[in-house]
Amino acid sequence: MKSKSLISWFATLAALCAATSLNAADAGLAATATNETGVDLYRKLATGDGNLCLSPYSIENALAMTFAGADGKTREEMARVLHFSTNDDALHGSFGALQQQLEEMAAKSAKQIADAKERGGPQQPIVITIANRLFAQKGYEFREKFLALVKERYGAPLEPLDFGKDAAGATQRINSWVEEQTRNRIRDLIPPGALDASTRLALVNAIYLKAPWAKPFTKGSTSPQPFHVRGGESVNVPTMHGFSYCGYAKRAGFTAVTLPYNNRELQFVILLPDDAKGLSALEKKLTAAMLAECAKLQMQELNLHLPKFKFEPPTMNLGAVLQGLGMQTAFDQPHGSANFDHLAPRTPDDYLCISAVFHKTFIAVDEEGTEAAAATAVAMAVGAAAGQKPEPLEVKIDRPFLYAIQHVPSGACLFIGRVTDPR
Repeated sequence: MKSKSLISWFATLAALCAATSLNAADAGLAATATNETGVDLYRKLATGDGNLCLSPYSIENALAMTFAGADGKTREEMARVLHFSTNDDALHGSFGALQQQLEEMAAKSAKQIADAKERGGPQQPIVITIANRLFAQKGYEFREKFLALVKERYGAPLEPLDFGKDAAGATQRINSWVEEQTRNRIRDLIPPGALDASTRLALVNAIYLKAPWAKPFTKGSTSPQPFHVRGGESVNVPTMHGFSYCGYAKRAGFTAVTLPYNNRELQFVILLPDDAKGLSALEKKLTAAMLAECAKLQMQELNLHLPKFKFEPPTMNLGAVLQGLGMQTAFDQPHGSANFDHLAPRTPDDYLCISAVFHKTFIAVDEEGTEAAAATAVAMAVGAAAGQKPEPLEVKIDRPFLYAIQHVPSGACLFIGRVTDPR
């Protein structure tokens, strides 16, 4: 029988446990792969003139778990498309290191806030939760080495479900788990009917983030200000205004601004084209190196005007996009070519392939900070400088712009997207 349902769900959460300290270099492979794939997916998905939000980190995390089970040409294609190292120890160790750094960051933030409360300082820590889990068909034979690897490196335990007898119940259980991990921000990640009796595995990653600004905007300073919606007519939208120390750089055709969250290890990145209709040109020149550079911008005081926004886009199926980038055999194209022998024993009439990769996000930016969450699913089935202080520079985010939420030590972008209409 043809393998059609390996489901890998990722959700992006913002509360991580404390872990052993790791150097940024340890997370380098994962961070670079996340940003490279994020840019590739952004370019494919940024069609038309609508808003966009995706979590490259969530997507890469789930697909990295899936990659651990790939072999042969399927493995080669996945490594190329996802910018993965073929050194398994280095790759999976790097994803483990990045998750530990994020968990450590949240734990450090919680301690700093607890200490600051005694001095009347900021009251809210950064919360980031990352959760991975394998939802597997009861009684199906999976490789013990694969199960051990994803549990050790990704903290992903196995939960048995019966897709054959109750696919709808299994779907409900997975969606409920994602909803719980993302504090109710990601609901109904897996669409009705997406899982069936042929489903054998759902690899799920969930991420939730709530991050207060280092210097919150004053709510009384928020007022209607003009924004060139989709690069066209100017419409008044609720816009925050305040003075803050931000990363800043002027580049050819655009301005880069980074607004720090309260522990300064996480930041909101804005790439603002010079022209109201310049977003498309900026997107064409976007690179992972450009994003990495944003982790090192010089800080200066800005008089910043930033629109509030909140997006809750529907679930996306990234399967066609990933196939278009070159991940063909993972989706069993051509028939019989999928090879996940390291995940489960492969025979000509019983083998696994990816049937879908579902992804869903949430983001809200306001005076206090940012709340964001994401979920991704990969589905498989059987089938066969110092000086005189200058005046603050005024920066008005009054036209379509590109944004990211970036972990500064590693440079990894947890979220990336664009705002063309903040309403």
